[in-house]
Amino acid sequence: MNLPEEIAGLVESGAIFYCSHSGGKDSQAMYALLHGFIPDDQLVVVHAELGEVEWTGVHNHITTNTRHPVNVVRAIKQNGEVKTLLGMVEDRGKWPSSSCRQCTSDLKRGPIFKFIRNDLKQRGASIAVNCVGIRAEESSARAKKQPFQYNVSESCRSRDVYNWMPIFDLTTERVFQVIRDAEQEPFWAYADGNERLSCVFCIMGSVNDLRHGAICNPGLYRRYVELEKQIGHTMFMKGKQPISLEDHIGIKID
Repeated sequence: MNLPEEIAGLVESGAIFYCSHSGGKDSQAMYALLHGFIPDDQLVVVHAELGEVEWTGVHNHITTNTRHPVNVVRAIKQNGEVKTLLGMVEDRGKWPSSSCRQCTSDLKRGPIFKFIRNDLKQRGASIAVNCVGIRAEESSARAKKQPFQYNVSESCRSRDVYNWMPIFDLTTERVFQVIRDAEQEPFWAYADGNERLSCVFCIMGSVNDLRHGAICNPGLYRRYVELEKQIGHTMFMKGKQPISLEDHIGIKID
């Protein structure tokens, strides 16, 4: 990996690079590459914890495969309680969708940027690079993204924030190779059948991954199915018709 000229310049300027780590293969490969090029004191690992909807063992996998402390962040409601995905769905009476991904904005992006603002202030630093493991190969929508850009909404007079996708051009095969080159193994769910790793039951997940999640997490699966019935709103739409999680993956709850 050769650092782009603008990234090398930010390193020289003392920018702090915040590596968002979900425990998935892309995050793991991204950290392995960044660790080899970004000075240790300028690299920070951040994990947005999703609680019960996260795969078991994710946090341990991240800490095992990083040499930096893992800063765990969570979404907090105004009353001080932790905001959860299922609680958010129950309160809103609907699930997130591909066009309204409140789960990402509220539970991941929001807490991570709050941490970045506070951490910069504590360090007395003024330049942040938010590093995310998004790749062009994942979808046509992601392929249209800009891998490096100035974050206008998070920047201000005393703070410059950039968004960077270090592994944007990597193929899936190359991602796994980077992990092997680092003498590491991907999260266990991949070898067990998962294609991607996010929430156990992600609205963007494939039928294969959702089915695998139900098999591995029957109790959580039941909660999702029962919540769909409780609020009268399902996770998926087939055309303009709603389709339940049970029907979508073909595993019925007795």
